[in-house]
Amino acid sequence: MRNRIKANDYLYISGRIHAMENRLLTRERMERMLDARTAAEAAKVLTECGYDEMTALTPAELERLLAEQRVALFHELRSAAPDPKLLDVFRIKYDYHNAKVLLKAEAMGLSSESLLVDAGRYGTAKLQSDYHADEWGREYAEAFRAAVDEAKETLSRSGDPQLADFILDRAYFSEMLAAAQGAGSRFLEGYVRLSIDGANLRSAVRCARMDKSADFVREVLVPGGNVDCTKVEQAALGALALSGLYSHTPLEQAAKEGEKVLHGGAQTAFEKACDDAVTAYLTQGKKVAFGEHPLIGYLYARESELTAIRIILTGKMAGLPAGVIRERLRESYV
Repeated sequence: MRNRIKANDYLYISGRIHAMENRLLTRERMERMLDARTAAEAAKVLTECGYDEMTALTPAELERLLAEQRVALFHELRSAAPDPKLLDVFRIKYDYHNAKVLLKAEAMGLSSESLLVDAGRYGTAKLQSDYHADEWGREYAEAFRAAVDEAKETLSRSGDPQLADFILDRAYFSEMLAAAQGAGSRFLEGYVRLSIDGANLRSAVRCARMDKSADFVREVLVPGGNVDCTKVEQAALGALALSGLYSHTPLEQAAKEGEKVLHGGAQTAFEKACDDAVTAYLTQGKKVAFGEHPLIGYLYARESELTAIRIILTGKMAGLPAGVIRERLRESYV
């Protein structure tokens, strides 16, 4: 039995992370990128965050850079973290993203190469090969293998990719929660449960807008959150108010925005409020001197940073006004 990892074991990496936080993409740096005349000028701000200067900025070059940064981030933190399993909570989503890509590409007779993200637990080249050979080795989690096989059979039988997505999403959150519990971090487990709550709130709003049946709502909701699925189902069917259900929770404001969506409000504001609730929870990591909190918070902050960079630079390349791009940005970790 391995010794239980303690907060003191994180002293070194916590100190490194608090220093690295100074190079994160702050709101002030985002505003300077938004105010830049061109995408190339906006990209120059990123050199202050440790990024190499982009000499030939194109959509393909931007995606290549972001992919490289993501892989490097996981590699660096995994080698330095006292418990690398903490990182799996954040890597699992890429495995399930890749599974969805492979399933749909096969069903449509398309290539999946450009859509795979090599940041999960399983390398994309081997995952693709094993998927097509239908040979799963012992390195794959049993939950992942079973979910992919079930989703593949369901898609083949029904022809409905949405049903396959439901299977994979349920397995994804189940694995994510199990990984957080296995790491023994209440802070990390709290992040996962809040993420499940956010996913269920989004589903409730979507189902209510589309007037979906009770059976459909039950299929799409994911267990494991702080808010009971039965009550979320009732809200999706109009029997409970979202604002009341999520009152005094981190998603209180998001639920209010969700109710506005049901009456013609902006979907963008609702999605932003859901994401901002998670960011607000994880920024607690900055207040902790050492332990797993700074590592978890920093990892989320860097992933959010990569998303913000994509939003700003793709918007700039498309010629969108700064105000339109700004509306799509989430709250910054720093």
